[in-house]
Amino acid sequence: MSDQALILLVEDSQDHVFLLRHACKKARISNPIQVVSTGEEAIAYLGGTGPYADWSRFPLPTLVLLDLKLPGMDGFGVLGWIRQQPALKALRVIMLTSSDLSKEISLARELGANSFLTKPVDLDQLVEMMRTLGEYWLGLDRAPVLSRAAKVTHARSRPS
Repeated sequence: MSDQALILLVEDSQDHVFLLRHACKKARISNPIQVVSTGEEAIAYLGGTGPYADWSRFPLPTLVLLDLKLPGMDGFGVLGWIRQQPALKALRVIMLTSSDLSKEISLARELGANSFLTKPVDLDQLVEMMRTLGEYWLGLDRAPVLSRAAKVTHARSRPS
């Protein structure tokens, strides 16, 4: 696994952030993790605007772990926005949720999610999920080359 590959975690629950960080550590994922807690923050981060304008401090991630249920703009809205950005279309996005509703899975796939994972409630299962995720997405799969050179737009709601 590349130690340089940044993970952007979009998660509003500080408890889930703590558990995911702990699971990553136990799964030996040493990649840096940047956390934002709202859909709007995710868009600002990915667009390199506002408090995230210093691209050397806030580089584009190699992988986005995107919670579905967020205050304000939900994960579907963020995913839809990402896929509309020419510079970010190829960004690898994994949806994380506590739900496993088939309509949510279908919509996430339609909007371009690379994967849809249900967060296990058991810590050992969460560690195993993160280990597998890390081995594949940070080890085996080749990340696309992304650049903020292309202009990004700032949508406020989920695309229809």
